[in-house]
Amino acid sequence: MLPLIDHFILHLATERGLSVNYQLLVRRTLESLANWLQEQRQVSEAQEVTTLLLTDYLARRKQDGLAASSARVELVAIKIFFRWLASRGKRAGDPSEPILPPRVEKHLPGTLHEENARQLLESIQGTSPLDRRDRAILEIFYASGLRLSELVHSRLENLNLDDGWIRVVGKGAKTRICPVGSAARDAIQAYLAHGRPLLVKTKSSSHVFLSIRGEELTPARIRQIVQERADKAGLDLHVHPHLLRHSFATHLLNHGADLRVIQEMLGHADISTTQIYTHVDQRRLKQVHRQYHPRA
Repeated sequence: MLPLIDHFILHLATERGLSVNYQLLVRRTLESLANWLQEQRQVSEAQEVTTLLLTDYLARRKQDGLAASSARVELVAIKIFFRWLASRGKRAGDPSEPILPPRVEKHLPGTLHEENARQLLESIQGTSPLDRRDRAILEIFYASGLRLSELVHSRLENLNLDDGWIRVVGKGAKTRICPVGSAARDAIQAYLAHGRPLLVKTKSSSHVFLSIRGEELTPARIRQIVQERADKAGLDLHVHPHLLRHSFATHLLNHGADLRVIQEMLGHADISTTQIYTHVDQRRLKQVHRQYHPRA
C-alpha cells in the first residue's frame, strides 16, 4: 500500500492543491493504517483490505483513546484514499463506503452564573488607566458577546456610544452591529475620557483598547487580563473571553430573548450553532422543575 499512498499524496498536492499540513495529516493516517494491517493482519495489498478490517482498525484507534472528532478526521482520509483507488481502477470497490463516521459528543458551553458575572465586573473599582481599560474590556465582552478577535480589532471609528452600538468584523469578514448596554457604555466612556488618553503614544493606532505602551493589545494579553481580573475578584474559575460570550448568550436566553435575535448578535451564520444554548436553558429548566415542583 505504501507506493499507492505516495501516489495519492502526490494527487492531493498536484491535482487538488491541498495544503502541506493536510497532506501530512493524510499520509500519517494512511501509513498508520498500512502498518497496522501489515503487522496485525498480515495484509499488505490494497486489494485485500475489507470493510471489516477497516472497522477493526478504527475500533482499535478508539480503544487507544482517539477522540471521536479525531476519528472522524482519520475516517475522511481513509475514505478519500479508497475512493480514489476505486476510481483509478487500482482496486475493485470501496471498502470504506459503508462505514459511518462516529458521533461527536456535544459539550455544553461553560457559563458564569449571573452573580459571578456581576462580581467579576464590579470588582474593578480603580481609576487608573489600566483599571478603566480592563473594566471596559470585561463589560463589553459580557454586554455585547464579542469574539476575542472582534474586540482586539475594534476601532474608535466603529464605536457609537451615543446610540449604543459597535460595528465589528466577525468570521468570514462579515460585518455586524452589536448593541452596547448602558453599563458597558459607562465603562467605555470613562476609559475613553480618562484612561485611553494616558495610554496613547505617538504611533498609536485607532484601536479602542491599547497596551501600556500604546500598542494594540494581543489576544494572549487580553486572555491574561481576563483571568487576572477573575483571580483578583475571588473567582476560583478558569475565566476566558469565550466564557463571557457564552454567558452573554445564555443569560439573554434565560431572560426570554428570542433565539434568532441571539443568533444575530453573536454573528452565527447558522441557527444550529446558536441552538446549543437551548440545551443550556433546558438544563436550567430541569433544575428549577426538580427544585420547585411538588411531584418532581
